[in-house]
Amino acid sequence: MLKKYISIVALSAVAFTSCTKDLAIENPNQPTPASLNNEAGMVAFATGGIYITGFRSLKFTDGVFGPFWSGATGFHELMADVIGADAANAFLNQMGCPDKVTFDNGTTVLNPSSPNTQIGLIRQINTNQQGANNFLYYEWAYMYNLISSCNLLLEKVETVAVSGDAPSKKAAIRAWALWWKGYAYSRIGSIYYAGLINNASGATNGNYVTKEAIIAEANRNLDLAVTTAAAAPNAANFTAMLGQIIPSNFQVGKGLPMTPDELRRNVSSMKARNLLVNKTTASMTATDWASVLSLANAGITASDNVFTVRTDARGDLYTFGQTVMGRTQSVSPGGATYKLSERWVQEFKAGDQRLAQNVRQGSAYTGQADRGNAHFTRFALVDGGTGLSGVAVYANTGVGAYEYYCAVNYEENELMKAEALINTNQIDQGLAIVDAIRTRQGAGLAAVSGTGLSLAQAREELRRERRIVCAFRGISFYDARRWGVIRPVSQGGGRTGAVLVSSNGTVSTNGTIEYNFLDYWDVPGNELAYNPAAAGSAPVVNPR
Repeated sequence: MLKKYISIVALSAVAFTSCTKDLAIENPNQPTPASLNNEAGMVAFATGGIYITGFRSLKFTDGVFGPFWSGATGFHELMADVIGADAANAFLNQMGCPDKVTFDNGTTVLNPSSPNTQIGLIRQINTNQQGANNFLYYEWAYMYNLISSCNLLLEKVETVAVSGDAPSKKAAIRAWALWWKGYAYSRIGSIYYAGLINNASGATNGNYVTKEAIIAEANRNLDLAVTTAAAAPNAANFTAMLGQIIPSNFQVGKGLPMTPDELRRNVSSMKARNLLVNKTTASMTATDWASVLSLANAGITASDNVFTVRTDARGDLYTFGQTVMGRTQSVSPGGATYKLSERWVQEFKAGDQRLAQNVRQGSAYTGQADRGNAHFTRFALVDGGTGLSGVAVYANTGVGAYEYYCAVNYEENELMKAEALINTNQIDQGLAIVDAIRTRQGAGLAAVSGTGLSLAQAREELRRERRIVCAFRGISFYDARRWGVIRPVSQGGGRTGAVLVSSNGTVSTNGTIEYNFLDYWDVPGNELAYNPAAAGSAPVVNPR
């Protein structure tokens, strides 16, 4: 169970009284943060300040889409057409609704919601007056909560007396805070058009910088985490301190505390992701692909521990309903908040045992047709799988049963290698990695390497595999964006050959979807209302 923790609530960059005043610190377990002045309190805060403040506690909450791991990450999966929704909370039913869908018979259905496009919706609802309905708010607020917690931890670790091997234990706390700070900036820079760099707890500024500058700041903090960990005099004591911070129920499977070397490899993988997902595939240069390959080659190995979360019985941190896979569980299609997209199911090749393990087919769910049709589906995820031995399970609502990857894992790292190889004319080497991942997950598919596939065919194998393996983790939209899927059809975007379900349950197998989504979100109006851009700031509105 979760150790007694300290949580600071509402420590985002959104200052609701003044952008220059320190924000209030609230502690649900003790009346003040004074316990941060001793070792036990600092360790407790390293737990609660990350997992509660950064991923659960927020000024606005909603029981339908839930906190970060189901809400903010779920929004990405909606826009990537991995899942669908017809609930209206925070415009769930509209944020992932395509501009136009064309069925096999030529019938077209436009986005039925006013103002009829996702981009128009964002410009209409991105105001402070929308409050909790502004879906742009959530990821921003969670990640700046997380940054502020990390800043406070970094400030306090310098002054708190620590017993025993203080240098190694403090190095672990610093590296922990720097990793999560780098993680938060990575998320901000990968979805918002501009952001803020804050290096003091409970404070903010009006100096908005470009998304590129935010990613650079993310990588800077990640690199600092590596050098800090490497400087620990005793690696075993470093790892033992992380073991005190990470909740015990997380320390299963790949969630065990890391060594400094494992942290270094996690950072390398995260930096590879930061590069890969923030450039379109069309704009990637040979140098870019070489950098991705180099970082991934130095990244996570099959035996490495990574950053994970698991549910617990009391819900101290998360219940199964607070992760995306929990929100997509249902006996029949359409019964959960998030519906399983027909397009995601379409990615599985015939005979893929992962489909048999994880997906149940039922009667077509058409739900509320006045909210588009992206959520119409015949499928649902199987809770815990169907019992096929050696085949990956993508959802399990049993307490602590599902290993949810917070950041990069081995499979994602390997697929980054594969994509870099395929796009640098090393097609078979890249496809061999795709084959290895399928074997690792028990897919039971024939090998595609050595079969003479063209570049276009190899890219399609990679695309399908990445869509399957990386689903439900809040990164699928990055891929849809960089592959050009979210662009208008007239600009080479959209999806053809799509499986679609109409409002009367008719199934099309060669439909066309025009998504036309905004690639990077504007800075939330909830922030700008209290913290307007200072002179010289980068633009806070995406010009697209």
